[in-house]
Amino acid sequence: MPEPESRKPGLPVTIEDRLRGAILGQFVGDAAALGTHWIYDLDELGRKFPGGVSGFEQPQEGHYHFPRQPGDQTHYGDGALVLLESIADRGRFEVKDFGWRFVERFQPGVYSGYVDQATKDTLENYSRSVEHNPKAEFNFQNGADDDQLGTAARLASLVVRHYRDPELLSLVESATRVSQNNPAAVACMKFNALLLLELFEGKEVPGAVRNVEERVGLMKLGPEVRKMSQAAREADQEEAVKATLAFGQSCPLEHSFPSALQAFLKYPDDFETSILATIRAGGDSAGRGAMLGAWLGAHLGLEAIPQEWRRRLRHAERISKAVEKILRESRQ
Repeated sequence: MPEPESRKPGLPVTIEDRLRGAILGQFVGDAAALGTHWIYDLDELGRKFPGGVSGFEQPQEGHYHFPRQPGDQTHYGDGALVLLESIADRGRFEVKDFGWRFVERFQPGVYSGYVDQATKDTLENYSRSVEHNPKAEFNFQNGADDDQLGTAARLASLVVRHYRDPELLSLVESATRVSQNNPAAVACMKFNALLLLELFEGKEVPGAVRNVEERVGLMKLGPEVRKMSQAAREADQEEAVKATLAFGQSCPLEHSFPSALQAFLKYPDDFETSILATIRAGGDSAGRGAMLGAWLGAHLGLEAIPQEWRRRLRHAERISKAVEKILRESRQ
């Protein structure tokens, strides 16, 4: 599928540039970290990739994502593709459609990639419910009690489709609880969605983050997410690797959310530099990269994402087709 017509240099970034950028940035951020994902020891990262980490590395034998190839998504990106195509096919977010597709996609024996604990627990909750109540309709709101990056790595398509919907935050909560029935995850994903809205409006990054902090406080979504944001802002002059090591490289949102947000604040105007900074910090770089990529794409627009990186996505055409369907619905 051909890409949208290029915007002339110097022209303002349009809202549709930002909407496309958020979704494509999310997939690119995930795929760029495929081969280096979950390597925590930075010395080990250097030994495995002596030429340096430049994105889209080949997963080596023994790695979580071996034998996937550069341009493939991690399990995070595969989950994002499920949500994207559910929204594109249904014309909007429908929790039961997404839930069914999610369960079917990641069933043991069906999905060949790595499956994280949140997905395993979600599938177990579903199977247990069906076994005990075979005639009851499952509501897909009883996912794992998980506070990590699963929903963060796929949320962009929902926010793009419903960015003008007054019920957006309720939809975000519903989408989160499919696989993460956890209050901290819900609070962080609402912050995530509100930040994307600010960026779609063209707000500068520091001001957008402060605006969301204020809204989160007024809405009483939970003090933890506000503290994470404030900590990221206070560290905005630190190198991203150093800041990530301080906040934590691991998956839980108390570590990964401020780490990703700090990289965004440190390098808000260069997609490649920002993504590589978070990847080079090790740990759960794919989850951070997907969330960070969505923010960068929403801020900078589609054309700020390196064209070579977009083209390397294995599912580039499939993603673009679904994005255009979603954008048509969002205009109505």
